Amino acid sequence: MAVHELGHVIAAYLTGGTVTRIVVHPLALSRTDVFPNLHPTVVVWAGPLIGVLLPLLIWGALWKLKAPGDYLARFFAGFCLIANGSYIGLGSFQGIGDAGDMLTNGAPIWALWLFGILTVPIGFLTWHRLGFRFGLGEAKGNVDPWAAYLSLSLLMLILLATFLLSPRN
Repeated sequence: MAVHELGHVIAAYLTGGTVTRIVVHPLALSRTDVFPNLHPTVVVWAGPLIGVLLPLLIWGALWKLKAPGDYLARFFAGFCLIANGSYIGLGSFQGIGDAGDMLTNGAPIWALWLFGILTVPIGFLTWHRLGFRFGLGEAKGNVDPWAAYLSLSLLMLILLATFLLSPRN
């Protein structure tokens, strides 16, 4: 959610809009409120586009550098592809969240479906053959302790930040 919302924030800033509120909370649908929003189509599409491209770029950089644990970034990139693609593609049927905003601003429904059709399978392909890194199959439950502690630490940091930084209503 944070990477997706970052996309909205970047686009709002680049198009002259003002971000008035960002909601990123594990128990709520995230959103970025922009007023004035001078280019709503650009701002709404930037969320899912940056939400899939930034994790892919991070994974690509770590893979190119042969960084240990690059598979964690690969897993995250796959997750972002699946989550954003599902959110936009399936959201088009009910017109919820960003999908509803996209349709309201004139995006053809087929564009939302195409986004989902492209990103979700790529996300699953990104995950392909990662199971052993997470203790599945021939790994027989063995997981790199460093990766487990890093993942837990990042999860705790993200949860703490979302609870502390989310607006209270």
